[in-house]
Amino acid sequence: MTSVRVRGIYTTALTERLRGEYDVVQASPPIRRRFDAAFEVAPADVRIDTTDDRQGVSVSGAPDAVDAVAENLGAVGRDAFAWDDTAALGAVFDGRVTETLGSGAVVSLDGDREGFLPFRAVDGYVDDGDHVRVQVREPAPPWGDDRPLLGDAMRVPGGLVTLARDRDGVSADAAGERATELVRTTELLSAEPPDGWGVRWERAAADADMDALGDALDAAADRADALAGDLADAPSPGEQAPALVAAPSATRWVWFGRECRFELDDARRAVETTMPGHHRTKAAHRAASSAVDFVESVVDADDLANREFPFDAVAEQYGPAAGDDLAIVHGKPDGRCYTLGEGEVTDFDPDGKLTVKRTIRGSGTYDALGTERERGDAAITKITEGRWWYPTVYRGEDGERKGTYVNVCTPVEVFPDGVRYVDLHVDVIKRPDGEVTVVDEDELDAAVAAGNVSEALAEKARSVAKAVESAL
Repeated sequence: MTSVRVRGIYTTALTERLRGEYDVVQASPPIRRRFDAAFEVAPADVRIDTTDDRQGVSVSGAPDAVDAVAENLGAVGRDAFAWDDTAALGAVFDGRVTETLGSGAVVSLDGDREGFLPFRAVDGYVDDGDHVRVQVREPAPPWGDDRPLLGDAMRVPGGLVTLARDRDGVSADAAGERATELVRTTELLSAEPPDGWGVRWERAAADADMDALGDALDAAADRADALAGDLADAPSPGEQAPALVAAPSATRWVWFGRECRFELDDARRAVETTMPGHHRTKAAHRAASSAVDFVESVVDADDLANREFPFDAVAEQYGPAAGDDLAIVHGKPDGRCYTLGEGEVTDFDPDGKLTVKRTIRGSGTYDALGTERERGDAAITKITEGRWWYPTVYRGEDGERKGTYVNVCTPVEVFPDGVRYVDLHVDVIKRPDGEVTVVDEDELDAAVAAGNVSEALAEKARSVAKAVESAL
C-alpha cells in the first residue's frame, strides 16, 4: 500500500479521506490522538504539504504514487484543480543565470520556469550568464509569485532521512540525547549511505524504530545512487543549459476552492469537532488558526453543526472592511494567477456582499465590450461570497455606462487581502446599447480538451452563464 505523510491545516480531513486507501505514516501527536489509532513511523512514498498561503497542497514523491494521490485530492470538490510541476522537489536542472539580485540569482531552468538561487546556497560565485547545475529545494505553486528555491549541492530529501553531498558524517534534527542516539544507531543499521553523501536524520526519525530507520536509509541510498548515475551521464551545464537533467520525484499542486474547503470540513467533522467554515477561515488568515481551535474546544459539537459559516465575524476580526484596499486575484484553470488590480471597498455587508471600486489608469478598449477605455474610468465590481459569478460595470468620469462584464468563476472567496477564485473562461457581457452576449465559450471548450477543466465543472460554468444571460 502506498504510504503518505500529511502536514498543514488540511491534515485531519485528508487523513480521514486517504487512510482507507493509503497507509498514513509519520502522523503528528494530535492526529494520533484524534484518530485513536496507531500510525507507523515509516518512510513515505508521498508527502502532502499545505502551501504557505493555505490555498492548497503540494503532493511530492514517487511519480506514479503522486499521480494517484493528486487525482484523489482533485476529486474533493468541483472547484479543485491539479497541476504538474516541471520544477518538482529534488529535480536537477542545468540552468542559466539571467539576473543577480541582492541575496541571490534568478536562474532560467528550462526556458519556461525560473528559480531563485540564494548566494548562501552556492559554493562559489555566480554572475549573469553563468551556467549552473542546481537542484530544487522547495517547489513553488503556480498560482503564487515565488520562484522555486534552488541549491547547487545535490540532496536526496525524505521524511525520515536526507542524504546530502554538502554534508559529512551523520547528524540529526532532534533534541539532546535523542540526537546522539540516532547518530549512534546509524552505525548499527545494515543499510549504508553511498560514499560522499552525508546523513541527516529528520525530526520524525526520533520516533521510528530501527527497522524503519534502516528501510529509510536503504531507500534513500538507492535514490542517491540513481541520481548520481543520471548526473554522471549528463553533459556539462554549458552544453545544454537551460535543461532538465534529472527528475527523481514528481510534484503536483492541488488548489482547493470554496466548495472543497466545506467538503473537507465534513471529512474533518467525522473525526473531530469542526465549526462551519473551519478550513475557509484558516485559509483566510494565518492568525485565524488559533481562534478556530479555541472555538472548537469550548463550543459543543452539536451546537456548531446547526450554525452557518460566520462570514461577518471572520471579516470583522481579520478583514476586509469598508475603506480597505482589496485585490481581485484572478486564477486561471492552467494554474496561472494574476491580480486584476486593487480597489477600495466602498460598501460592505456582513452577509458577504461588497463593492470594490477601481480607477482605470490605462487606455485602449474593454475586452469583448469593444468600448473605449479611458484614463479616469471607474470599474465597479460587486462581489458576493460563494457566488459562481460577479459583475463589473465600467463607467466614464461623467458617469456614462460603458458596459458590464460578468466573470463566471469558481465560488468567490473574500479574504482579508483579496478576492480569490478561478476564472472559468466563459463570460457574459452587456454592451451600452443593452445587447447581452455569452462570450469565450470556445476558450472553455479548449480548457476541457486540455484537461484543465473537468466536464462537470464546465457544464456548471455554461449553466451559470446562461442563467446570467437571462437575468441581464
